Amino acid sequence: MLSSSFVPISQVMNANRANQHSVAHEGVSLHSQAISWQQFQQDTYQLSQLLQTRSESRWAICFENSYWFTVAFMAACHSQKHLIVPGNLQPAALVELSQHFDAVLHDEAIDSETLAPHFAFDAPQILANQPKKSLPQFEDLADVAITLFTSGSSGQPKAIDKPLSILEKEVAQLQATWGESLNGITTASTVSHQHIYGLLFRILWPLSAGRAFLAQDWQYPEQIIEHADQNLVLISSPALLKRLTHADPSNRYRAIFSSGGPLPLDAAKTCNALFCDYPHEVLGSTETGGIAHRQQHASDTPWQAFIGTQIDVNAEQCLKIKSPLVDIDNWYQTADQCELVDKQHFILKGRADRVIKIEEKRISLSEIERRLNQLEEVAEAAVISCQEPKRLITAAAITLTATGHAKLAQLGKGKFVLMLRQSLHQWIEPVGIPRRFRMVDEIPLNTQGKRLISNIEQLFHSESRSK
Repeated sequence: MLSSSFVPISQVMNANRANQHSVAHEGVSLHSQAISWQQFQQDTYQLSQLLQTRSESRWAICFENSYWFTVAFMAACHSQKHLIVPGNLQPAALVELSQHFDAVLHDEAIDSETLAPHFAFDAPQILANQPKKSLPQFEDLADVAITLFTSGSSGQPKAIDKPLSILEKEVAQLQATWGESLNGITTASTVSHQHIYGLLFRILWPLSAGRAFLAQDWQYPEQIIEHADQNLVLISSPALLKRLTHADPSNRYRAIFSSGGPLPLDAAKTCNALFCDYPHEVLGSTETGGIAHRQQHASDTPWQAFIGTQIDVNAEQCLKIKSPLVDIDNWYQTADQCELVDKQHFILKGRADRVIKIEEKRISLSEIERRLNQLEEVAEAAVISCQEPKRLITAAAITLTATGHAKLAQLGKGKFVLMLRQSLHQWIEPVGIPRRFRMVDEIPLNTQGKRLISNIEQLFHSESRSK
């Protein structure tokens, strides 16, 4: 059931909220300076007026600060711009996506010169110099075009169109599932709003429900323990939750959410020991939206499909769904292998494609191979995932060009590998950059010319035994 304070994003700027109602807190705690509803309306209106003077239609929204991201997001919506939300703010990644946008809204985290000749607004700096104006009534929004990005199975960044109407449906789904228990609770987050999980759980859901959020990320497990509070809901991921250690926190959270990858059972149990509650894990993707959720009490705790989502499996035992967030009339096929328990519950068995999850990041093994193959030192690359005792990593077997052999001889293996890893850093998330490299004469193939993954894996097993 949706509460009376809940308002769809298309109507949120006309919500009947007190001028001093808190939209966000500027820092990393409940005690940091609050930003009022009146200030938020003022900032959003003034930025929307500026955007309406611009002819550019496709605007990239690139912010570290969640308050200013929200201002930019809503201003662009009310200016009827096409919103482009890049998955991360790394300079090379933004340049690669630059064909998708005409201009950029950003804060100080982005050096706009790297995106020239695109027109760029530093929103906080520009609005600081604008005279204050009286607020007219906002009009309710018609549907707005929004594009997010994720890694496709080919390794290329993949544009996913998510119009505002679809995001509204998912926010309403979240509110119907958990909203009543979170009334009046402030949102803290360790995940970026540039990803759909953070965009929904950290920004749009609180904004619709009239709940405040913290404008700054938490980046360390110590912050999760230090700031625990019954008046906070924590939006996090396995990346930080599995790094929590047993301690004696002074308080607990109203709720904890985790998404972006599988949460180890030990991490779920540690959260329960620390905060007297198991995290709500959410399964989904940029393409599908939320599919299912669970609180993991045991390794075989099944996932429960969200209300309105139908589930089944194909001949390969991969999950398929009918969902109002994708297509309510036709099945959408995923690459998640699973076992059905009943019509609403299933147990995940792993991924069937070459996109893996490391911490909260979605990593394409094909993308890493493509980037390595672009380097003048590399003739061919084969990238696999390797399970080490405490973490999942990527490893690369490579053959070298003449240039590569010369540099290897000049630098030595350690510095040569460091050079390769530094080159990848421009495109690949840090957790996805291979931690292990093996230089080989040729990539193992079978008689049909297909790569022998087991033989590639053996290269790294034999390397470990030789140490």
